[in-house]
Amino acid sequence: MTRYLISFDDGTMNIPEDELPEVSEASIEVVREAQDAGVWVFGGGLESQRASVVGTDGTVTDGPYPETKAVLGGFSIIDVPSREDALKWAAKIAAACRCAQEVREFMADPTA
Repeated sequence: MTRYLISFDDGTMNIPEDELPEVSEASIEVVREAQDAGVWVFGGGLESQRASVVGTDGTVTDGPYPETKAVLGGFSIIDVPSREDALKWAAKIAAACRCAQEVREFMADPTA
């Protein structure tokens, strides 16, 4: 099987305050479904913040890299047989979270 990162940028999840409990429950249900299907690896929402970038010399600067403006809002890691399966899970997450999701394949890891 192959692992995929499903993620969204902070700020794309523009939900009215009174709808947040409904969105939260829908998101939790998708995670439970993925866990029950045996494809869930890990995931979660991230605090709204810029990343710290640690250079090869140990220097720490505020990030992200200058060429990017997006801040990661949340992510899921799943382990599925195909990209098509990853896209189906991303669609479920997008519907629950009410925001588009990006899908990226991890490189093969012989130790995983």
